[in-house]
This record gives sequence, C-alpha cells and structure tokens, in this order.
Amino acid sequence: TFWRRVLDRLHAAGMAVVFCTPTATPPIWLTYGHPERCFRNASGKVMLHGSRQHAAYDHPDVRAACLRIVEALAKTLGQHPALVAWQLDNEFKCHVAEDYSDAAVAGWHHWLGDHFGTIEALNDAWATDVWSERYQCFDQVPAPGPTPFMHHAGLATAYRRADRERIAEFAEAQAAVLRAYSAAPVTHNFGLGFAVDFERMCTGLDFVSFDDYPSAKRWRTVVLDNDLFRNAKPGRAHWLMETSVAHNGWFGEHETVHPPGFLRAEAVASFALGAQTICYWLWRQQRAGCELPHSAVMSAWFKPGIGHESVAQVEAARMELHTLLTTTRPAAAQIGLTWSDHARVMLQTEPIGASSGRHSTDYRAIIDAWHGRLVDAGFHRDVRFEGADIDDLKLLVTPAMPYVSDAFLAKVERWVRAGGTWLCGPLTGMRTAEHGVSTVAALGAVEALAGVEVVFGWPVTGSETTVTTGGQTAELSGWCHAMRPIGADTKVMGVLAAAESAHAGPLAVITERPVGDGLVVMLTAEPQGEAGERILTTLLNHYANLAGVAATSSPTIGTIVVPRVSDTGETTWIAVNLDGRGGIVRDGDSVIAVEPYGWRLF
Repeated sequence: TFWRRVLDRLHAAGMAVVFCTPTATPPIWLTYGHPERCFRNASGKVMLHGSRQHAAYDHPDVRAACLRIVEALAKTLGQHPALVAWQLDNEFKCHVAEDYSDAAVAGWHHWLGDHFGTIEALNDAWATDVWSERYQCFDQVPAPGPTPFMHHAGLATAYRRADRERIAEFAEAQAAVLRAYSAAPVTHNFGLGFAVDFERMCTGLDFVSFDDYPSAKRWRTVVLDNDLFRNAKPGRAHWLMETSVAHNGWFGEHETVHPPGFLRAEAVASFALGAQTICYWLWRQQRAGCELPHSAVMSAWFKPGIGHESVAQVEAARMELHTLLTTTRPAAAQIGLTWSDHARVMLQTEPIGASSGRHSTDYRAIIDAWHGRLVDAGFHRDVRFEGADIDDLKLLVTPAMPYVSDAFLAKVERWVRAGGTWLCGPLTGMRTAEHGVSTVAALGAVEALAGVEVVFGWPVTGSETTVTTGGQTAELSGWCHAMRPIGADTKVMGVLAAAESAHAGPLAVITERPVGDGLVVMLTAEPQGEAGERILTTLLNHYANLAGVAATSSPTIGTIVVPRVSDTGETTWIAVNLDGRGGIVRDGDSVIAVEPYGWRLF
C-alpha cells in the first residue's frame, strides 16, 4: 500500500513514525449529498466539506466509515518497525464545540436515559416545573439551540457534558480497533481551549500529548500545559506533539516571529517539566491549503526556513541535557492546583459574576491566573485533574469549581485531617451536580467543612466592595459570598467592607479553620488590581509556609526553576528564562544569573 511504502522509506532513513488516524478529514464522498452526516452548530448551520472536523461523529454511517479506515490502517501498519505510536484524530474539537446534528441529538437522548434512568428523575433534578419545562419522555428534551431567551442551566450544562462524553467514547472506539492489531501506544494531541473532557479522554490513552503555539508574551501557557499533562497519566511521560518553529500563520492571521532563542527556551522548559518529545508543525511548508503562511523547518522549495536555526539550537541543547534528562525525573510537587472539566462546562453555561467590559469569568483564565501566581512565586507545582490522587500534596488550591462532588469533598477532608491545607474558592461549591442551587447552604457541604455560613451572595464588580487582610485592602470583583464563622475554631482572616451600609457588617471573605491536623481556608471573592494580586500572592506564600512546603529557590519573574530528581535521590535544578529579559535565581547565599532565553543547572 501507499502508506506502507512511505513507512518503509522513513524506516530506512532511521526515522520513527507517529501515525495519525485521518478521521478529522473524511473524504468528499462521505458527506456529499448527505448533509445529515455533517456537523451542525448551535444556530443550526451545517458545516460543509473543505476544511476538517465537519462530520457528525455520532452519525452511524460516519462512525462506521471512521472505524473502517482505522482498522485498515491498523491491519496494514500496526506491526511496522517504524511505528512508535498512534495518534487519534487530530485536536478533537479545536474548531467546533457541541454538535447539534440529528444524530448528535439522538445521542443526547440516549445519554439522558443512561444518566438519569427515568424522566421523573430528570424533572426532579432540573426542577422543570419552572416555565412549564416538565418533560414526559427523554425524546422531548431539546438540544439547547436557539430560543427567545435562555435555556435551563441544567439542560445546557448536561448537553455539553454529553457531547464531550460521546467524543471520548469515539476516541476509545478508535483506540480499541488499533489495539486489536498493534502494540504501539495510543495518544491524542490536546489543546486547553478545545471542547473536550480532558480527564475522561486521558483515561483511554496510553500516554498524553498536547499542542501549544505560544507567542513570546504568552510563555506561561507552555508551563501550564506541561504542569497539567505531566500528571494526566502518572508514570508515563507526555509529549509536546506540535509547536511552531517561528510563527503561526493561516489566512488572515500572521503571528509575530519568535525572538531569537525563544524556541530553545520553550523546549528546554518543556523537557525540564517532563516532556519526553517535542515535535514541530511544520517540517516542510505546505504548498497548498489554508496554512500557507505557517512557519516550517524547511520551505516548500526545501531550503532552510526562518525557524531552521532555532531547531538546530534546540537539538544542541537537547544533546547537552540528554544524560540529565534520561537519568532524572521532575521532582514531586507539594502544591497542587485543581483542574475540573465539570467546572469548566458549568462556567461556560453560567459565567457567574461576569460583568460586560468590567469582569470576565472564564475558567481557563482563572486557572491561568492562579497557576501564574504559583509560577511567579517560584513554587514547583502540579495541575491535577479533579479525580487525581492528592495524598502527596501539602497545599491544594481549588478555585472556580461550582460543583464539589461528595467523592471529591471526602477525599479532600481525609487529606486535610492528615495534615493538608486546602485553599478553596472563589465560586467553589455554589452549584449542585445538575447545575442548580443548594436548598441547604449557599456553598453546600463545603460550608460545614470550612466552619462557615454564607449570609448572602451578590455581584460586587464596580460596587467599591473591599477586603482587608493582613493590613492590605483591595477592591473585589465578580461574585462575592459574604460569610460568618459558625464555630469558635473558625478565624476571620479577611474582612468584608461594602460601600452600601446594607451590605456591611462583621462579615468575611477569607476564613481559616483547623480540621484534624490540617487547615481549610475559604476565599469567597476575588481581590482585584495590583493590591489584589499582592493579597493573593501573600495568601499563597503564607499557607504554603504553614503547610510546610519545602523551600524553593527564588527566581525573578520570567524565569522558572524545575527540580529534577535521580533514582539515588540527588536533585538538580534547571533554571530557564522564558520572558527574554534574563533573570536571577537565589539559592541560599548564591545568586545565579540566567541569560535572556538561557538556561542554567545548579
């Protein structure tokens, strides 16, 4: 076959191959004359052939065709000596979100039946008597398409969850076919903006990959990706499957070319943070298509491209670090940041506390901000899925997680009683599993564990409401829950003050309560501006110190330091400058200078 001849030539040249299943780009005959096989967005617009991700994966004909080509490839190439891994599809849901095709809606109705069991259970969970939304059977439940006002929160969130579960099932079906004919491990290349359930999808993979195209100004994104996907499959290294050698480019978008040295810094940081492999898009510039301006190692006429020298620099650094990287691994982190896919979906449905032009409530941006504070403070940190083990952590930060499951709360309580410190909120605990409001307490069972009672909640953006803690005061934005302690052991650490006297009083937005040998710290509103950042950084440093987090080196902002540990317990620190300004690292009495986009070992 054609692909066997290609792999034969690559193998003869000493090149290993990750083969990607072609299901993102089905041929014209699959959808021509069959609009029912095409993806339909929330407004009812059908996606046409000519790009990618335009097929409705829920349609039985599409699903069968996809699995048929996967099986043919697996049978033909599964034992080829050049093959080192399979990649499923390509960037699931990078261009589209939920599918509203007839097949997808039918899949939604099946999902509802599996999820609720009976229509009475759905009606009860969603309180569908509001606005006469009570349903008599699952087939009556609409997909959340166009309506005069807005859909029910429970319905909208459930539809997103159902769509993401079915994409995971599609990926698992492909993986099962591949594994029937091949022992090569299976991966997928994620991006944190894609409309998938990362935790669910990672369970079906042998190792995890991600794509990131950071600009020099967005250098923190590649740190976040590595910190999350490093922990997605414990014991298995992750890959950076795609990154740009110099700049992104497609019709209408031409990003700035990387400064000299940035690609090397990105690669060294990724290797230090646990990435096993880094691959580039593109190797050779496309001669046709829609990404003609995209940078590549080699031009379409096969001469070195603008990123060629940067790739050579990466390879030189990799060779220099090879022995260290293959004899050590990233040290275990003592601070974790929770990533919840359920929370991400809920905030897409209900960006609670958002204010047009004044305050955004975006899950990814919230995680970016908290992660950035940990990075800038010099902490070695993990980002861990909601279902991940936390026993080895000393401090866990869980912001913007509206639904806290019984299982998660029980896990956290056991860990806190054993000595952990949980920094919880804002927005955490304020919704039920089916996206409703608790009729017992504003923050559900979280309140009892924290030893607080929420008196009321309201949007505070622009209201001049402030928090004062440790002699510092900052204005609050977003949604605020005003608390008061309900036990003698709960301390008020941050006092609320509102411009309107009706909202004033001895209320709190930061509290602390000992539970067993540990602490539960509640933060129920978001301090803003420079003063707010000082408060939050002080908070993180204070509770990291109380939790006994091992001392870290102190890099200047823009430089990260990664501890790597050998099998004999020896630690080597890799310092990498990522902002292009250079930096210094203080290690006891020593001051170590790091050049712009440079790296040092100590």
